[in-house]
Amino acid sequence: MSLDNETVKNIANLARIKVGDDKLYHLAGELSAILSWVEQLNAVDTEGVEPLASVVDVTLPLRTDVVSDGDCRDKVLANAPEVEDGFYAVPKVVE
Repeated sequence: MSLDNETVKNIANLARIKVGDDKLYHLAGELSAILSWVEQLNAVDTEGVEPLASVVDVTLPLRTDVVSDGDCRDKVLANAPEVEDGFYAVPKVVE
């Protein structure tokens, strides 16, 4: 599929991208190449192919889901550079 400069200008407008007239020809070539590649992918026969997330058949180990309140505030605050009234103290960054 080949795109002309007017189509590229329209696509840039829809995407809210400012493209100079001197770059339209180059961008049209790049977008046309991308669309040709997508057409190639569409031509691949995927009939009967199951969707997958990995090529390796692996089942992830699961842990039991246990609700707890944590109760480790002191351990967490031990990592803080500065603590005030039981909270992390950080320098003010907004005036």
